[in-house]
Amino acid sequence: MTARAGGRRPRPRPGPDEAYLRDYAVLLEGVPFPSVLLDRAWDVVLANTAFTELFRSVGPHPTAMPGDNFLRFVLFHPDAGQVLADREVRWCLPALARFAHLAERYGDDPVLQAVRREIAEDPLMEAAYRQGLPHWVRTVGERVAREHDGSVRQLVRPDAERPVRECRLVVETPSAFAELGYERMTMVLPGPDPVPEVPEAPAAPERSPRGRGHLSLVHSAPRHEH
Repeated sequence: MTARAGGRRPRPRPGPDEAYLRDYAVLLEGVPFPSVLLDRAWDVVLANTAFTELFRSVGPHPTAMPGDNFLRFVLFHPDAGQVLADREVRWCLPALARFAHLAERYGDDPVLQAVRREIAEDPLMEAAYRQGLPHWVRTVGERVAREHDGSVRQLVRPDAERPVRECRLVVETPSAFAELGYERMTMVLPGPDPVPEVPEAPAAPERSPRGRGHLSLVHSAPRHEH
């Protein structure tokens, strides 16, 4: 279990009850899918082992490790595409849309301000943010662009039978964390494809005790004795 309290930012606001946070970490660890508790700037507060294992192949990065800040990882880590399939369209654009929404609401957040500076320092990322993102938002709609809950993305699983698999993001805000702006994101991977059912062969008709030449539903006329 990975636990971080606000990432690289000092936490001036009070955190949740520590005992509750420990118990929530136990709950998170019991989830079989990658699951992570994020603050409003997507700093990682808690992450379960499945989440850590999903990104075990990525190399080190000073500011964009998935266990530190997931927004930075999606946007800036050079190895992110090893895990996030179709990264630019399915992950980066939604992340930029989410960032734009957060920056509008929490413009004074130092982590979000730092992310904005890094976007501006990358010409391609800045062009995507200023030009590509507005077009994409108009195409999919603001609500779809801003909200990740229920969206279907793709992950690369090199050790799996099918390397690229879809996952559904389930985003929840536990009431105990709502005032802090925390949300829990779980990447739900579908189970194995169901084995197709083989129709049962029709039962063979029972053999008639009568001789050959008689259908099972046709009976011989009874004999009359004289």
